[in-house]
Amino acid sequence: MANVALARVYQQSFESHPYTTLAFTNGALNALGDVVAQFTQRVEDKPEDHRRQWHYDVPRTLRFFAFGFGMGPLIGRWNFFLERHFPLRSLGGNNPGKVSLRALARRVGADQLFMAPIGLALFIGSMGVMEGRDPKHIGERYKDLYKPALIANWQVWPLAQLINFRYMPLPYRVPFQSTCGVFWTLYLSLLNAKEDEIQDRKEAMERMVK
Repeated sequence: MANVALARVYQQSFESHPYTTLAFTNGALNALGDVVAQFTQRVEDKPEDHRRQWHYDVPRTLRFFAFGFGMGPLIGRWNFFLERHFPLRSLGGNNPGKVSLRALARRVGADQLFMAPIGLALFIGSMGVMEGRDPKHIGERYKDLYKPALIANWQVWPLAQLINFRYMPLPYRVPFQSTCGVFWTLYLSLLNAKEDEIQDRKEAMERMVK
């Protein structure tokens, strides 16, 4: 019953303020992914790491919220674009109104070949900027993270987006994607945190040399 009421509130909010609704929904789910990631890191810490006092990194979660908040409307607009230019249902032919598997494949392909690389590039760049990294370090992040993360994306997201585009109504596509994205954010958060540690160690060694 509570789920039905929540869905009704979301639907009403989407109809009156679509992009604001998508921004807060995507931001909250993105932040949730980082919360899960931080506690996962805590559980998976090596024994020697437990000697250091662990603290929850609130600014890190806020950065993930900010990124998700900004991406929500962008993904929403992208979904409107796909709906308009990559329709799934044919209007004529032998089976009017039936979903075309070929059209579905084209839509998923467009999403993965255009939006996925752009979204990943925005993630790496915006995280570097919000963490106060200089252009040199942000460039190193692109070199170290972009290719493996994009390959991982193409191994996971095509199936999720196929289900999303085929079965989810337009207002619920970003929330569905964001819900699946909790686990993707977990992966990106761990990957980003690992790169943070590498760059911090490099900076410390450079200061010692100087």
